[in-house]
Amino acid sequence: MPTTLPIPIEFSLPEGWRPAPPDEVGAPGAAFVALHPEPDAGFTANITIDGDFWTDDEETLADMADGSVERLRQVAESVAVAGRREFGSGDSPGLGQRLTFSAVVGGVPRELVQSQVYLAMQDVTDPHKRVVIRLILTVTAAQEESVQADYQEFLRSVGPDTGGAVGQESGEEEGA
Repeated sequence: MPTTLPIPIEFSLPEGWRPAPPDEVGAPGAAFVALHPEPDAGFTANITIDGDFWTDDEETLADMADGSVERLRQVAESVAVAGRREFGSGDSPGLGQRLTFSAVVGGVPRELVQSQVYLAMQDVTDPHKRVVIRLILTVTAAQEESVQADYQEFLRSVGPDTGGAVGQESGEEEGA
């Protein structure tokens, strides 16, 4: 069963990307999954969204990113942090990291790349609550460059849901 996010967010999917039930695509911990319309040699690039409440005095965004690397090392080989940078402000920090790794997917060894973005947000209904939303693009190394613009477009569309509406508009998924 997919998880829910601690606060509602809104976003738009790039053209052609389609939502998929997290359980059915092997991402049971995700709140939302979107699939790219053109697989690369049998692997479908995907965007997953998850998140949790956050108390920044207990764990930093870098600690969370390190935890993601360690969890990936449990299921993949040759995991490397190819880049990491912090962005945003003290009130609204963020962190992005790029991971490269080898994994067997569908019985086939693959060279994969994950672009992970951690966004700290305040709950619009209770500003005392802070959460971290994690947005992950997983793609083959060969397809990364062609999909990166879509991922950037998606990231620019992510924000707190101020209207509480979840639905579809113009063929684009909104809300989670």
